[in-house]
This record gives sequence, C-alpha cells and structure tokens, in this order.
Amino acid sequence: IERTWRPSSSSRGEAKTGVKMNEDRKVNLSWLPQDHLEASSPENVSTAISSLIPVVDPEPELIVNPWDIVLCTSGTLISCENAIVVLIIFQNPNLRAPMFLLIGSLALADLLAGIGLIINFIFAYLLQSEATKLVTIGLIVASFSASVCSLLAITVDRYLSLYYALTYNSERTVTFTYIMLILLWGASICIGLLPIMGWNCLKDESTCSVIRPLTKNNAAILSVSFLLMFALMLQLYIQICKIVMRHAHQIALQHHFLATSHYVTTRKGVSTLAIILGTFAACWMPFTLYSLIADYTYPSIYTYATLLPATYNSIINPVIYAFRNQEIQKAFWLICCGCIPSSLSQRARSPSDV
Repeated sequence: IERTWRPSSSSRGEAKTGVKMNEDRKVNLSWLPQDHLEASSPENVSTAISSLIPVVDPEPELIVNPWDIVLCTSGTLISCENAIVVLIIFQNPNLRAPMFLLIGSLALADLLAGIGLIINFIFAYLLQSEATKLVTIGLIVASFSASVCSLLAITVDRYLSLYYALTYNSERTVTFTYIMLILLWGASICIGLLPIMGWNCLKDESTCSVIRPLTKNNAAILSVSFLLMFALMLQLYIQICKIVMRHAHQIALQHHFLATSHYVTTRKGVSTLAIILGTFAACWMPFTLYSLIADYTYPSIYTYATLLPATYNSIINPVIYAFRNQEIQKAFWLICCGCIPSSLSQRARSPSDV
C-alpha cells in the first residue's frame, strides 16, 4: 500500500506563517535600494539599514566671545546716553557758551566711541577683513583720544573760569575755546589715522600690542600721553581746589557765615574734584599700565578685563559733566515735558559747583 504523506494542519499553518514572514520581509525591505535587496547576507542588510540612519551632528561650539557682547552692550549704552547730551546742546541756542561747547565735544567723542564699539562687534563677526579692522580700530582710538582730550580741555576751562573770573566771559575766551577744540580733534583724528596709514602690525605679528592691529610703539605712545595728561589734570584740579577754598572763605567772611558752613562748602568742592579725578583714574589707569607692560602674547582676557572699565568712563562722563549742570537739566526737562521743576529753577549755584 502506497502511503502518501500529507502535511498536517499544524504543518500547513507553519508553512503559511513562513511564507507570510517572507512576504513581510519583502514588504519591510521594499524601501531599501535595489542593490541592498539583492544582498543575501544579514550583515549586508544591517549595513544597509545603518547607512540610512541620519547622523546627528554635534552641537556647534559658541563662536561669539561673551566679552565682545559685553563691549557691544557697553557701546550701545554709551551711544544712547551721549546722544541725548548732544541733542540737548545742539537744539538749545542758549547752550553756546565755551563750557557747553566743551561738554558737547566730550559727548560727541563718547558717542563716536560707542558707535565704534558697535561697529567693531558687527565687523568682527560679519565682515572680517583687514580693511575693516583698520577702520574700526582707527575710529575707536580717535574717539577715545578725543574724549580724554576733551576732559583735559574742560579742566583747563574750569581753571581759567576761576583764575580769570573777571575777564572769562569775553570773546577772547570763546576764541581760545575754538582753538582748543580744533587742536584736540585734529590731534585725535591724526592718531586714529595712524593704523590706516601703515602704522600697524598686520605684516609683522611680533610687533602687535594687546589690541591688534595696533603696534606696541603706538600703544606705548598713547599710554604715555595719557599719563602726562592725567598729571596735568591733577595739577590743574589741585589749583582749582585751592581757588575754590579761597573763594568759599571770602564769601563766608563777607556774609558772616559760620565756620561750619565754610567747612561744608569746601569739603563738598574737594569731594567733587576727588570724584572726578578718581573716576577718571579708576577707569583708564588699569588699561594704560597694562598696555605699557603687555603685548599680544598675553591672554586676551586681561585685555578685556582692563579695557571694559575704560569704556565705563564714557558712560559716567555725561552724569558728571552734563546732567549735573543746571542749564542742561533745565533744557532736558523742557524737551521731555515742556516745564522746569520749581526746585531746579530756585536752586542757587555754590562755589563748590566746579
């Protein structure tokens, strides 16, 4: 008897399941390329699948220096603050005395310095080229030089207004003020043009200072010039302090003031001068001394740490020289609300307001 083998129902089920799994594999692998489908090895299939898995790139590193962001923020604050002072002096015809012209020169210099810091940030990350570096560093050097020179001119003007009190309000003083403005801006522009005219370290990096592309000689000259101007300002303010004390003593004798009143007035004048000089020295002295002893091989963090306080001087200048002035305060209130506070209009100027 010939026995014919017939698959059982369970065998038939397993066979159908195997066929279905093969069909599912074909369906699941139908999205692979044809050359991978033809490969019979499991290793080739796994390689094909892994090759199609998207590769996740690592997160990009921070490319913007946080110190540059801080300097740009400082430049924005400097620009906004000093633009207000320039606008007040420009729109008010009554603010044309020599003192206000010098304050306007200081505000304009600080405004350009703030704009220079902003432009330097933009060019450093968007338009990187040697020409932009020379232009921006020239603008920053010229602006800060004009700012320091304007501070010296204001000191000279204050000394003359006290020493020659009787002849100060004359055409001679106005002419002398214009001469000072022309000289200080002319010298500052010439200093700013030095890097553009070729006095830079782009061709020889070994001659670079802490601020590229300024050379070490250029930075040393600027630092020494600053120290000389600071010494001159210190001497002038000492003389101003002596004059203020003498004037306060004379006023006290004429009006029979008490000795305590004379002491308070004198102390206020001395403290005001100390704040002016102390702020100026605290802002600029660290960077000046660091520029004399350091070069491009020093860590850049030291340059940022000493340069940032120097920019703060341009933020403080409007508060000390402009917004403390009664006439500028009145003009500011007129522009803002069209009125002058009664406390401001009735305030008298004292000998300590120098």
